[in-house]
Amino acid sequence: MGKSKWCCCLASTLLCIVALVCVCVATLMFTSCSGGFRHAAVAADSLLCSQVGKNMLQQGGSAVDGAIAALLCTAVVYPQSMGLGGGSVVTVRNKTGKVTVYNFRETVPRNFKSNLLDDCTGSKNMAGSQWIGVPGELRGYEALHKRYGKLPWSKLFEEPVRLAREGLQVPPHLGKILAIPNVKRRIEQSSLCEVFCNNNKSVLETGDVIKFPQLAESMETIAKKGADVFYIGEMALDLIHDVKAAGGTLEMEDLRSYQTRVVDPWTVPLGDMLMHIPPPPAGGALLAFILKIMQGFSMTPHSLEGEGKIQFYHHYIEAVKFANGQRRSIRDPFFNSEKSAEHLIDPDFIDHIRTMISSSGTHPPSYYSNVKPPPDHTGTSQVSVLDEDGLAVSATSTINHLFGGGVYSPRTGIILNNELADFCGKVDTLKPGEQPPSSMTPAILESKSGGLLVIGGAGGSMITGAVALSVINHLWLGMSLKEAIDAPIVFVDSKNNVNFPPTFDQSVIDGLKALGHQVGQMQYFFNIVNGVDKEKGCIMAESDARKNGMADGY
Repeated sequence: MGKSKWCCCLASTLLCIVALVCVCVATLMFTSCSGGFRHAAVAADSLLCSQVGKNMLQQGGSAVDGAIAALLCTAVVYPQSMGLGGGSVVTVRNKTGKVTVYNFRETVPRNFKSNLLDDCTGSKNMAGSQWIGVPGELRGYEALHKRYGKLPWSKLFEEPVRLAREGLQVPPHLGKILAIPNVKRRIEQSSLCEVFCNNNKSVLETGDVIKFPQLAESMETIAKKGADVFYIGEMALDLIHDVKAAGGTLEMEDLRSYQTRVVDPWTVPLGDMLMHIPPPPAGGALLAFILKIMQGFSMTPHSLEGEGKIQFYHHYIEAVKFANGQRRSIRDPFFNSEKSAEHLIDPDFIDHIRTMISSSGTHPPSYYSNVKPPPDHTGTSQVSVLDEDGLAVSATSTINHLFGGGVYSPRTGIILNNELADFCGKVDTLKPGEQPPSSMTPAILESKSGGLLVIGGAGGSMITGAVALSVINHLWLGMSLKEAIDAPIVFVDSKNNVNFPPTFDQSVIDGLKALGHQVGQMQYFFNIVNGVDKEKGCIMAESDARKNGMADGY
């Protein structure tokens, strides 16, 4: 064989080897990411809204574009949870690792009922116009889009506008809520019936077609003219007219002066990870408090075996009881000079609390705090997004209780929040411009190896524990992200009763009763957790099945 032929043969052989190695590596990478995504993912409350967000990413949009579009979609699909009449907390991590929190929660209006906090006593639904806070949702979207958006603002509204105008079938989760007797009665007796009732004035059921024609008009106008039309334009006038007609106190000046808060996160070490959480008045400190207490108990996948399972949940429940006792520490720092929540991430304080947890039993409520925890509620929505450039967004949005305060604006199609109810049990006075304390805790966790977990939850006061358990399940108990989110939760309510879903392990319930825990009678578990996890180039995304959610990506 000639030298040139030998060289050609060698070159061909080397090329074949290289190609074979590439194929093997690609095969291994594909296998290791079975069921996941390579480039980007969106975990919203419904598959439809996850797809709306994903479509924005595939058209060159950023994670912020995807998150805004998914939230606008959720305002149509699950209007009981969030919408343009509410507010959000959003944690963003850019591709260089810089984390920023955008807080555009509702605020106390300039004028409010002088004895409003007296209405907290004995009020279960917190319905009515007196509870309406100044909506911040659109100002927040605007600020996020100006900083991180890639697609035109109007593009983000196209699919949500179409859905609102053409309508969709009432999804099973919304249908389940509409069938709850108290909710059904509330809708039939309020202006909400204009949207959620049929021609016979009966509340819609699962599978019925629901349309939001006036909301579609409003969103289309906002898409064309920007957020200003909502805060200083003709839509602001319409909204104020409808709120005043319902007896509310919002003024044009409240809308005109609203500003999004852009702040640094609190960053807490969590094993080999760093967790970035929104500071007060959001609920990140309570999440960190529970996780740091639990981190001190040695946990492995074997912690859920035999008697160890009872001890694990006992320790967790005790940690949450202490967290309940600390809820009054979560205050708006712009209106309260004392830094009252920083002790919740202080290692010495956390270690002290952990020594107060006994393995042999529980204690009366006064042991955890002499302050009565706040009432429970069930609103809110979560969207978690990671794009191709590494931009991560964890967004929690709400109108507070189911359907907010039950006030619908017929001129704008917008459902108003009842956010001022979040002050109940937590403060003695209200101040114009103040944001209420919140359980909302959109979090981003990053590992030294480059892994990311973008996670958050919905469900009012159930958020903190649901997200905490999901993180514990995934980081320390060896569960996949899907298993961690799907696992049944334990909810410790405002009276420190422990509530279990129907599928919970009865032997564990019996063991916890033997330790002195009082079992509650909660019927409905509306908590959800949505997360996106990236590890070694593979993206896993999960939306909570409790809300019939499903993530999407590519």
